[in-house]
Amino acid sequence: MLESFLITSRETLEASLVVGIVLAYLSRTNNHHFKKSVYYAIAAGILASIAAAFGFVFIATEFEGVGEQVFEGTTMLLGSFLITTMILWMMKQRHLAKKIEGKVEKSLAGENQFLSHLGIFLLIFIAIIREGIETVIFLNAVKYESGISFISGALGVVAAVAVGFVFFMSTRKINLRKLFNVSSILLILFAAGLATHGMHEFVEAKIIPGIMTPLYDSSNILSETSIIGSFMKGLFGYVSDPSLLEVLAYISYLAVIFILYRRISLQKSATE
Repeated sequence: MLESFLITSRETLEASLVVGIVLAYLSRTNNHHFKKSVYYAIAAGILASIAAAFGFVFIATEFEGVGEQVFEGTTMLLGSFLITTMILWMMKQRHLAKKIEGKVEKSLAGENQFLSHLGIFLLIFIAIIREGIETVIFLNAVKYESGISFISGALGVVAAVAVGFVFFMSTRKINLRKLFNVSSILLILFAAGLATHGMHEFVEAKIIPGIMTPLYDSSNILSETSIIGSFMKGLFGYVSDPSLLEVLAYISYLAVIFILYRRISLQKSATE
């Protein structure tokens, strides 16, 4: 349940921030007539995301047996990769508003009104369709691992839109850095779990060896079917009887993320 909320809230928040920054800039520069391009882009981006969701589900239903295991494993690994790149990208972003406002300013600089409208439309559309497609992949990966909670997913969207609205209506007093830091930690652990379960699917399909399967069995202490166990499995990738390969995948993922995090932090400190 929490993982669905995390994914939809984080993805929607990123898209809503872009939309909010663009609308705020257009209002501040008295370019209100360009707002309709923003609204058209929002509608087009949402429709395109819904179409992508139906397309993904249609493709997924075509697989059976080993093919299904490979597809599920690939989806989980792809989801883990995209979550990781999303987190690392957000860590590198400083002065996000200025960067987006700069793109809008370039779109408005031309004398051709059509090209200006098109530039703003594409900026918003690409931001929304990118987040939409990532959300589709993430939620499908969650479905394979622990199931999707549509209620918590919808609440995540509502919460993100609310945060984005309050952020721009209250002179940007919300500390988004802290908000992103907390969600990033949870998403890193979630992505590590996805990577591990993705490897598990490939082991189940006998494409790669599990190496010492199982390495241990903790089901007597904490079963995956228990309330706490199912929560830990869905959010953090807990497995009661993992193979050595799955344990190594989990540890290696966290180690690589820690190294990249330290490198980005040092780079940001050096430039400040």
